[in-house]
Amino acid sequence: MIIENAKTLSNPKSHSDQEVVELKQVLGATGFYEPRGSDAVLLIHGLTGTPAEMRHLARKLRRKGFSVMVPQLAGHCGSIKELKHSRWQDWYQSVDAAFRYLSDRHHKVFVSGLSMGALLALELAAQHGDRVAGLGLLSPTFFYDGWNMPKFRRSLLPLAFLTPLKHFMYWHEVAPYGIKCERTRAMVHAVLENRDAQASEKVGIFKTPLVTVHESSKLIQHVTGSLERVQSPVLVVHSIEDDMASTKNVDFVTQRIASSDVETWLIDNTYHVLTLDRRKEDVADRVGEFFSVRAQPALAA
Repeated sequence: MIIENAKTLSNPKSHSDQEVVELKQVLGATGFYEPRGSDAVLLIHGLTGTPAEMRHLARKLRRKGFSVMVPQLAGHCGSIKELKHSRWQDWYQSVDAAFRYLSDRHHKVFVSGLSMGALLALELAAQHGDRVAGLGLLSPTFFYDGWNMPKFRRSLLPLAFLTPLKHFMYWHEVAPYGIKCERTRAMVHAVLENRDAQASEKVGIFKTPLVTVHESSKLIQHVTGSLERVQSPVLVVHSIEDDMASTKNVDFVTQRIASSDVETWLIDNTYHVLTLDRRKEDVADRVGEFFSVRAQPALAA
């Protein structure tokens, strides 16, 4: 979520026509690629989110010498109908294609994801092994057990998954939208209230089809079974004030992965969307530092 459109910054003149077509397919309509250094970072937005919510983090990482790519996940940034027809395997395919694109062109590729994006990052590491040079997991969400999550979401929704109702019901996200910063939250609320035609590109979708929630639960179940295969260096950043997912999620991840290089950072004064909220500068600096010391020597210097 952010109040601007994400645009591809790569120079089409530096690529063949075939490469331009491939890049557009990898990025989607709202994704972007900012080439710079020999090492790259793949950033993954959250469920019903948009590449724009990773814009600030991307900018900071590029200043540290990394090339950065943020693809649009399949089914996102468009209509609710498009979202309903996408499956978790489609979301994973979006990031897998982006990772393969970067791996073919860069020395090392690091991956960082927000919320559900963190789960997709973990699945990449489980599938690609040490080709993933490091992971930055921001608000990883296996349990929606934050202080703003009603209990019925945890107890009744799984029952609805078993009925045809999942094709007709929606989960409406309400304030604070994972954001503690009043100014940023007001901007998101204004876009939603004005029914902006490009709201799904600017701030994401806040009316989530239950069938999409069901797909996210399938992803959670799948990634849970993959955690023991994750061996890449891992940084987990999670807010102690997270309104959507408690710090229980941190222990869940760190106790199950096989990585020997693991750092955790529990922070305050921010809610779930770490890339947009009050501590976004600190989060970006910590992620950049974690990746830099594990990158090329010239980049880390």
